[in-house]
Amino acid sequence: MSKLKAHDPKTAAPSKPKILIYGKPGVGKTWQALDFPKCYYIDTEGGADLTHYTDKLKAAGGVYMGPSDGSLDFETVIGQVKALATEKHGYKSFILDSATKLFNLAVTAEAERLGDKNAFGADKKPAIAFMRRLVAWCNRLDMNVIFIAHSKPEWGTDSKGERSEIGQTFDCWATLEYELHLCLEIIKRGPSRSARVRKSRLTGFPDGESFPWTYADFSTRYGKDVIEAETHQIALATADQVTEINRLLGIVKIEPETISKWLVKANAENFAEFTTEQASAVIKSLNKTINPDAK
Repeated sequence: MSKLKAHDPKTAAPSKPKILIYGKPGVGKTWQALDFPKCYYIDTEGGADLTHYTDKLKAAGGVYMGPSDGSLDFETVIGQVKALATEKHGYKSFILDSATKLFNLAVTAEAERLGDKNAFGADKKPAIAFMRRLVAWCNRLDMNVIFIAHSKPEWGTDSKGERSEIGQTFDCWATLEYELHLCLEIIKRGPSRSARVRKSRLTGFPDGESFPWTYADFSTRYGKDVIEAETHQIALATADQVTEINRLLGIVKIEPETISKWLVKANAENFAEFTTEQASAVIKSLNKTINPDAK
């Protein structure tokens, strides 16, 4: 029997959008994002607890988590995404507003801890590690995901070959835009808001193109049926499966590099974060290694 696992690409279900948006204060980043369906909204800024925001969120079937609920703690936020990925619920969109504050608070805390020993960006290492874990779980999450970030000056070389400000970019983990489907800069001109595509993996959102920053326009381009589809949760490996994997690893020698590859492929930190199917495949593979003749 063939061990090849690839299949007709047209049978793969389209994934919900995972996007990063950024822009200057007051351009409508949060306000328009709240139009996404049934938002699980994590507010690190503490500014979206104002009545007009909470009224809009409630009317759309969303819920709010703010600083007093733990929104400024990376482990708590990651735990919330894990719960959304594995527990049954009715929410369809996850919004982190802002990723900038959560990331920068972690950087500041590490800088204070390091003190005089801080050098060569060492203060950013824990924050980057947290972001990697958060993004990994968001990519496993069957929900629309929106990271909202502040903007900051983008520096480059001008026509004279001199270093100068060439525009705006997002203020967060530098590679975040490459980890998601889409990066949009939100711009306000008069009463209208537009989204300019800065990075894209999507044919419907070509680099450099602009479109009105409204849910109606975005959902039409991406696919409203995908964005508004019901969510599905993943079933994590059972305690018995994890125990069995560890037992088998005590019998057969597997190189640490191989185990690391398994974890990366599964988008998991450890075997407890494997799905039941992934854990079953590992158990089957280990048993086959121990007893090659077994059917």
